[in-house]
Amino acid sequence: MASGKSAKLDRLFDVALVRPPPNSYSNCISTNPARSEIDVVLAKEQHRTYVSLLKESGVTVVTLPAVEDYPDSVFLQDPAVLGTVRSVLGRFGAQSRRGEEEALRLDLKKYEETVGKLNQVKAPGTLEGGDILVTNTGLFVGKSQRTNPDGIGQLAGFLPGMKVKPVMTKLFHLLCGVTYLSDGIMIISPQLIEKSNFPGFRFIEIPEKDAYSCDALYLGERRVLIPSGFPYTVTQLKKAGYVTVEVDVSEFYKGDGGVTCLSSPIYTIL
Repeated sequence: MASGKSAKLDRLFDVALVRPPPNSYSNCISTNPARSEIDVVLAKEQHRTYVSLLKESGVTVVTLPAVEDYPDSVFLQDPAVLGTVRSVLGRFGAQSRRGEEEALRLDLKKYEETVGKLNQVKAPGTLEGGDILVTNTGLFVGKSQRTNPDGIGQLAGFLPGMKVKPVMTKLFHLLCGVTYLSDGIMIISPQLIEKSNFPGFRFIEIPEKDAYSCDALYLGERRVLIPSGFPYTVTQLKKAGYVTVEVDVSEFYKGDGGVTCLSSPIYTIL
């Protein structure tokens, strides 16, 4: 499988890995009061739609097998940050998810020509992909409940020459409140994340009540994938010159997951 860079696209990846929800998905870790209402059949349908939207945007999607032993494994962003030259497998802060890293390592053996050299975060470090914000100028990494300073330090050591800046956050993951789009622009909920953490960037500001939509995925050519049901976010993105693509991820919201959580891009800048 080749990564196939496209000169005309301004996104930071051309290939993304996904893993379908397992039948055990309703047992995932979640603080959402609606967790008990998760519909696994609907989750699988929503995941297929998500994958179709990625493909329609020209992303090469690699579907890995579902892993029944790990209910949260559909959130494939979390075990690693992947690049075409260098990749880093994390170490989960959530004890029950440890082991997903090894499952991903085994799957990646089939794609050694696509994914860069694999490095591994070791104890006592913890690092989860939901805390890693990849931009065109470097990485911002949330110091959160799930990612600790030791894990961030190991990540920086694996990426010599790449800017890796820690960002304090009280959020579950950093990307719950901010994501990078393009052209030095981030979408952010400033009530949750201080804009001063990201000097030199411009911002599309979203109020805290709509912060779930800040977990967005830039698809290239000014197209942004966001969860459905956030008209204010749609308006703000359109004002900034972006085209919104909405996807229903209600069953993943119930599992404390968002749009970026459902895929692991292979970044061309790493």
